[in-house]
Amino acid sequence: MAKKKVSPVWTVLLGILAVLYVYPVIMILFNSLKKETAISTSTAFQLPSAASFNGLANYLDALGAKGFLQSFGYSLFITLSSVALILLCCSMCAWYITRVHSGISRLMYLLCVFSMVVPFQMVMFTLSQTADQLKLNTPWNICIIYLGFGAGLAVFMFSGFVKGIPLEIEEAAMIDGCNPVQIFFRIVVPILKPTMISVAILQAMWVWNDYLLPTLVLDIKKYRTIPMLIQYFRGSYGRVEMGPMMACIMLTVLPIIVFYLCCQKYIIEGVVAGAVKG
Repeated sequence: MAKKKVSPVWTVLLGILAVLYVYPVIMILFNSLKKETAISTSTAFQLPSAASFNGLANYLDALGAKGFLQSFGYSLFITLSSVALILLCCSMCAWYITRVHSGISRLMYLLCVFSMVVPFQMVMFTLSQTADQLKLNTPWNICIIYLGFGAGLAVFMFSGFVKGIPLEIEEAAMIDGCNPVQIFFRIVVPILKPTMISVAILQAMWVWNDYLLPTLVLDIKKYRTIPMLIQYFRGSYGRVEMGPMMACIMLTVLPIIVFYLCCQKYIIEGVVAGAVKG
């Protein structure tokens, strides 16, 4: 099958668009290597020079900042626990909704899809009060809240993919003596791998970079994720230290960029698989 030739015009337009998206990250990288005086002046948009270059001093200051490693640990734990809970619960829910044809399953599916269109601002104040009452205002429990907000997209994607799995495979496993739990973990989960990776990437990027939800739910004085720490990054007398802050932002962005680059090929594969099957 012959490959379709891409128009040079689209190549140029998409190349320009990619540069515009990457430009802010490049500017942060350049400024993270500059001295404080070079960042706060008109030279902030220029390449580091011999006079403005500060080496890795800003990164050492950022790593030595009070609470950085602790905040990094909170963000990492919240992201891993939330994504793991979303993958497990939503894949099981989608499998049940797809295989059990009843009014309850259809209602569950509609509720999950409806949750995707409800603006977060409509429920954030009630959510904050409910989280305090149910003791979900710690890094160890906030994953339950993320499960609720991430379930809509995850269930939608998983349901589309499960519809394409032949039912005969599960029936054959049942004849061989597998119970529903064994069928799910031994048969369904391996087939769901592309969609699981896609959902994991999308949810991890959202949870890792989220600022509003942890700020509303967590106790700022006790727990601060990386986005919250950057907001309160201050030096002596409340002065914002731009150099270490830029380095802190780069240290925050780098893990999720590496994770995305390593797994980005699975996003299109998983989304398309869930869209065309069934």
